[in-house]
Amino acid sequence: MRTRRSDDHVDYLTDALSLLEGWIRDGREFRRTLRLDDTQHAALAERIQVVADALQLRPHVRRRDGQTQIKLCTPDDGALSNGEVTLAARIEDMYRTIVSSSQRS
Repeated sequence: MRTRRSDDHVDYLTDALSLLEGWIRDGREFRRTLRLDDTQHAALAERIQVVADALQLRPHVRRRDGQTQIKLCTPDDGALSNGEVTLAARIEDMYRTIVSSSQRS
C-alpha cells in the first residue's frame, strides 16, 4: 500500500486549480478577473464572502475599470490548500449562475 506524500497532495491541488478556467497563479497568490456590471459584482462579492467565511479564508475582491478582480493568497509557506481550490471552484459556479440569470432577464 502506497503512503501518500504531501507533495502528491500539492500536485493534486495544483492540477485541480489548473482545471479552473481563467485562474492565474503567481507565487503565493492566484487571481481571476471577470467582466461584470456593478449589480453582478455586488451579488458575486456577497456570495464569495459567505463561502469564504465558512472556509475561513480572506479573498480580496475589488472593482476596477469595469471588472471584478479576485485574489486568493496561500499561507506564507506557499502551499495550496483544499480551501483555496474549493473557494475558486465555488466562485466559478457563482459567476456562471450570476451571468446566466442576467442573460435571462
